[in-house]
Amino acid sequence: MYYPDEKEYLELCRDYKSVPVSAEWPSDTETPITLYAKLAGGKASFLLESVEGAERLGRYSFIGFDPYMMITCHRGITTLEKDGHREELTGDPFAVIEKLINDFRSPVLDKMPRFYGGAVGYMGYDMVRHLERLPDLGRSDTGVADCILMVPRINIIMDHLKHTLRVVVNTVPTGDGREDYSRAAAAINDVLARIREGSPPPGLAPAGKGMHRATRTNLSRSGYMDRVEAAKEYIKAGDILQVVLSRRIDIDFKGDPFRVYRRLRRNNPSPYLYYLDMGGITMAGSSPEMLVRVEGGNVETRPIAGTRPRGSGPQQDRELAAELLSDIKERAEHVMLVDLGRNDLGRVCKPGTVKVQQFMEVELYSHVMHIVSSVRGELKEGLCGSDVLKACFPAGTVSGAPKVRAMEIIEELEPSRRGPYAGAVGYIGFNGNVDTAIAIRTIVFHQGLASVQVGAGIVADSDPAREFIETENKAGALLMTLAEEEDGIAVNY
Repeated sequence: MYYPDEKEYLELCRDYKSVPVSAEWPSDTETPITLYAKLAGGKASFLLESVEGAERLGRYSFIGFDPYMMITCHRGITTLEKDGHREELTGDPFAVIEKLINDFRSPVLDKMPRFYGGAVGYMGYDMVRHLERLPDLGRSDTGVADCILMVPRINIIMDHLKHTLRVVVNTVPTGDGREDYSRAAAAINDVLARIREGSPPPGLAPAGKGMHRATRTNLSRSGYMDRVEAAKEYIKAGDILQVVLSRRIDIDFKGDPFRVYRRLRRNNPSPYLYYLDMGGITMAGSSPEMLVRVEGGNVETRPIAGTRPRGSGPQQDRELAAELLSDIKERAEHVMLVDLGRNDLGRVCKPGTVKVQQFMEVELYSHVMHIVSSVRGELKEGLCGSDVLKACFPAGTVSGAPKVRAMEIIEELEPSRRGPYAGAVGYIGFNGNVDTAIAIRTIVFHQGLASVQVGAGIVADSDPAREFIETENKAGALLMTLAEEEDGIAVNY
């Protein structure tokens, strides 16, 4: 019933600092939403889902709760909360996180999917300050931490192909292996009882009415367009080839963030769907773009650059996609960012293994379409997932090229620190696997606000008005979702 069995578990405990114990059952009556609602209990927890090609639910959904460790990085201080104790750690936060994950190294087990235990959460854009020297000009006006990662004790894996659910308890061997195994089995049975006895969440009310616009923004239309012109001057002077300029939209919000997530996954199905409840901050996201994935020594990144709004039907979609692919500006920008992705992977992959596997294909989403490519390589010996994260962070598609100079210009032109926007959301697994999305198309709930941040790539011939409209299109699904839940949002900018 339990995997691995007790004998194999005791053998694994000799070599690993974290060993999973799990059990799998048929499940055709539960959904990721019902399971999360039954198990999260209002405490730190997560739900990770995926829609492939914006149409079909990905094979696995992951749910985690009851974290036995929380890692928070803010203003240069890394805080570890574990077993009721709080400790401040010094040094490079990336190195601290890497050490903490390595301290719980676990075996790769045949019957388990790519993720069954590890750290889940976000690394905000400003974590790059620990990798590169950047000026300190933008004000930090949200109070949101630079990074929060939770390490759950219990994970639920839904396999939508086999229609099963697997309950995983990540044990930390104490020296009494049989007792550890017995406690893990008891925890699994307790979770199953909670699933059987729990009530599903109530249905969503009909969508509210009203325009989906926001109450405040840190950059008005004219302010954003002025900054586009300033960025073009830097491009004309030869400082950069491209830069991504973003703006934040803040909305007063008193509702239930999880209900917003339920609407968002329906309104804007995407390759990366996530709901992270981390105590004082909650995130609901539907990102179309991978930052980086590491699985079994293989590394992948998928640059997205080039955007058009969706058409009114299939024929107009085809016309817009053809126009997008024939746009010289969009093609040049995309090729440049694919090259940047190749360079990033080249720093951590074996020579000669970095290849463009998919090039300039149009993918459709609820409100927009994008040009997408895929770059893959094989990880160098001696490197790990955190090395790949550092090499690719942040993505060129949300910063610019050359990357460091573009980030310096972002710091000058954007009025506020970016926070989670344009950083990474996902997991770093105890088994060495990593899967992260770029934190775009994401709503951040914090201190009574729902915040949405959106950007556009600026190049030499960018039209400021058109770039502003692109940010509006990208915010569309998120603002519509909030309007549905809040019964309309007033225009105020």
